[in-house]
Amino acid sequence: MTIKDITTCIEEIAPLNYAEGFDNVGLLVGDFKTEVSGVLVTLDTLENIVDEAIEKKCNLIVSFHPIIFSGLKKLNGKNYVERVIIKAIKNNIAIYAMHTALDNSFQGVNSKICEILGLRNKKILIPQKSTLKKLTTYAPIGAAEKVRQSLFKAGAGNVGNYNNCSFNAEGYGTFKGTENSNPVYGKKGELHQENETYISVIFEKHKERNILSALFESHPYEEVAYEIVSLENTNQEIGLGMIGELAQELSEVDFLNFLKSTMNSKGIRHSKLLGKPIKKVAVLGGSGSFAIEKAIEANADIYVTADIKYHEFYKAESKLVIADIGHYESEQFTKNLLVDILTKKFLNFAIILSQKNTNPIYYL
Repeated sequence: MTIKDITTCIEEIAPLNYAEGFDNVGLLVGDFKTEVSGVLVTLDTLENIVDEAIEKKCNLIVSFHPIIFSGLKKLNGKNYVERVIIKAIKNNIAIYAMHTALDNSFQGVNSKICEILGLRNKKILIPQKSTLKKLTTYAPIGAAEKVRQSLFKAGAGNVGNYNNCSFNAEGYGTFKGTENSNPVYGKKGELHQENETYISVIFEKHKERNILSALFESHPYEEVAYEIVSLENTNQEIGLGMIGELAQELSEVDFLNFLKSTMNSKGIRHSKLLGKPIKKVAVLGGSGSFAIEKAIEANADIYVTADIKYHEFYKAESKLVIADIGHYESEQFTKNLLVDILTKKFLNFAIILSQKNTNPIYYL
């Protein structure tokens, strides 16, 4: 088992292509080819986490938050980030982080919050744009089905709750091979007309390499004509935050007490209560002030997130309740999610949930 095997599994759920532009995700320390002795899963990578990895004989730390967020110009141990990196390197421990790639995953951070709160009919709160691409190609009519099925198998043609989606039309193509060509149809140096099927499929951008490999392997032509364009369509399966519904509505106070207990929050800061029942709940793990308006647009009764500043509570505008449960508290179950993902894929392998609480905030 190599580090690449582990990270490939994670990226099936949280492709790094969908991380936010400001983020720093992927293998931060180490070599993909390294054989893994054990994996320690954590929310943050601190010095005590590296110590725990050493103790439990894990040479790969899978961390939600990246320990290296901005550029490092020196490594001399003057702060906790540099000390973590130095200790990890000295002990041959690799560090991998996926952060906002998992935030944007339909099966990621916010899905886990929905699960913990028992929310149903969950949907992405802020679907990400420019994640979809369209492939257009032209295949001889007799080969079109083989090409289509190969593209579908590689992951093309998935649209919402539908798969094997494509648009097809018949026409004819013309070509004339040069003296260096080796045409499958027609003869070199002669203009040839071939009845063809126009095939168009949509795919998620992180699948492009596999889609093109499938196209070239299944297409009979020596030179394959194709084009790929990026789409502005939003992707309902990728994006930040989620919104779902409680099985039964609760009063505001009852829901806040349920939220505090379920999310192990030491205290919830919230905007003015409106005297309305809570049924529709929007959630966003971590710092979520930027999505308050989106939660209002989605007709949420309450928005559960973290790191809300004083003036940002005013943005509730008496249209919903904003509940700040704490940054760590909103993301704490993420490491359990990662352990579940890895243990399902790698049976009888050391996938260990860190027992360290990395919350830097304390309460009286």
